[in-house]
Amino acid sequence: MSTVTLLLIPFGLFLLGLIVLDVSMVVSLLKTNDERQKLIVWKTSTFTLLVVVLTLMYDVITSLVRAEAMQVNPFVKLSVTAMTYFVVLLYYKRKHGD
Repeated sequence: MSTVTLLLIPFGLFLLGLIVLDVSMVVSLLKTNDERQKLIVWKTSTFTLLVVVLTLMYDVITSLVRAEAMQVNPFVKLSVTAMTYFVVLLYYKRKHGD
């Protein structure tokens, strides 16, 4: 196998993992459970929204300081959002017991 093939396999697995995280995030938000689970999802969603807004503000400020056009890659933002959501979800599930 060539080096390119060896590098594409982990990258493809990483992309597949991100797709699974994105779909799982949407399913987690739509699923209605008991009040404790709703509290966990609510706290997780709030923290994730805060992270997304702060990163977008950072992108805007750096673009203004550098006097460049704003370039936001939606795939990167969605991936970071999904990863943040699930890390925080695991934290709150462990904290509130699930």
